[in-house]
Amino acid sequence: MTRTGTSLVSLLGPDPTTYVPHVLHAETRAYPETNCYTDVIVELLHACGYEPLAAMGFTVRVDFEGDQWTFFKPPPEDLEQLFGLDVHEMQPYRPLPDQAAEQLEQGRTLLVELDSFYLPDTAATTYRREHVKSSAAIESIDRDRRLLRYFHNRSLYELEGDDYIGVFRLDGRLPADVLPPYTELVRFDARPPVAEAGLREAARELLSRHLGRRPAANPFERFGEALVRTLPALVDADAPEYHAYAFATVRMAGAAFEVCASHVDWLFGDEGGRAVDALLSIPADCKVLSLKLARRRVFDPEPVLARLAAAWERAQLALDSVAG
Repeated sequence: MTRTGTSLVSLLGPDPTTYVPHVLHAETRAYPETNCYTDVIVELLHACGYEPLAAMGFTVRVDFEGDQWTFFKPPPEDLEQLFGLDVHEMQPYRPLPDQAAEQLEQGRTLLVELDSFYLPDTAATTYRREHVKSSAAIESIDRDRRLLRYFHNRSLYELEGDDYIGVFRLDGRLPADVLPPYTELVRFDARPPVAEAGLREAARELLSRHLGRRPAANPFERFGEALVRTLPALVDADAPEYHAYAFATVRMAGAAFEVCASHVDWLFGDEGGRAVDALLSIPADCKVLSLKLARRRVFDPEPVLARLAAAWERAQLALDSVAG
């Protein structure tokens, strides 16, 4: 916990204007944002001085769930084993700013589902336009100045004033039957973190475990069958329906396997080159499929779907070879 000369209480004390995000959020990536939860964990670990790539082996288990791809989130047990983080649900029975400040005082933080309507970093999408829940990690809070610094999406941001009032529901205009936001407590003292010298070996053990639980059948083949059935309705859908579908399917899959490629590259280097190449072809073709779907015109998705399925198969064979 860091306390300044003001009433600001901070976990680590970084400045949003100078904070440098992790490479997983670089502009050069096909998907600079993955999903709100994983993005937050990446930046929280990065700000603590840990390597988030070590915890991304679980992405080999990403699957097509029938109407969407897995909303991939780092398993709490992996975070505890690698970095000593204990992430568990917390009961928000008091005003959230008070609970956040108290936990920051004790060297902990909160993961909270906040309303993007009040998050200025979403200015290009939902800020002051749509009420959409999104996970954030509280880095600093100043209850007197009504200021909040938070990890969200790709970096560290700050909000204040009316946004602070709105995001914490302090204006008293919400009906009594509105549920409190889902909140998790993050403790950093569950166990000592793995030393840097042993981090790759620990990550490799986790990857082997996750490979044993990956999909038994090619998920892109099942996704292709579902897409062919869904395509006529998508062509007739409006833009919001398309964007919701794309986020839950091609974007989620593309982001997951791009992260997986980065994990394999970090873990194995040149030895994992064949797996990395196969994995990186997946986000590239997910982008192609997204663009075709965005036109909302009838097209033949089979060539792209066949490439995606083949890339997944090549990636699995290469992973078995390098991680076996």
